[in-house]
Amino acid sequence: MGKYIMLSTLTDEGRKTVKMRPERIKEVNTELEKMGVKVLAQYAVLGPYDFINILEAPDNETIARVVIELGARGTVQIVTLSAIPIDSFEKRLQTKPE
Repeated sequence: MGKYIMLSTLTDEGRKTVKMRPERIKEVNTELEKMGVKVLAQYAVLGPYDFINILEAPDNETIARVVIELGARGTVQIVTLSAIPIDSFEKRLQTKPE
C-alpha cells in the first residue's frame, strides 16, 4: 500500500457545507474508505490549504479516482503527493544501477 499526502482547499461552496455541517468532513472519510483509501491522519491547517490528509491506498489509480470524485463535487480543490518513506528512499539511493 502506498502513502499519499492530500492537500485540500475548500471552495466557497465547500466552506458553506463545512460551516453548516462540520460532521461532513468525517463522512467524506467514510466515503474514501469505501473507495479503498484509508485516512491515516487528518489535520485542519492555516495557510494556503485548509486540510492535510495522510492517506494509504493500493495504487495511484485509486487515488486518482478519489481526486476526480471529490473534485467533481465542486466543494474542494486538491493537490495530491505520493509519499516515499525515508528508509525506502535511502535504500533506493544506495542501490547501484545495473
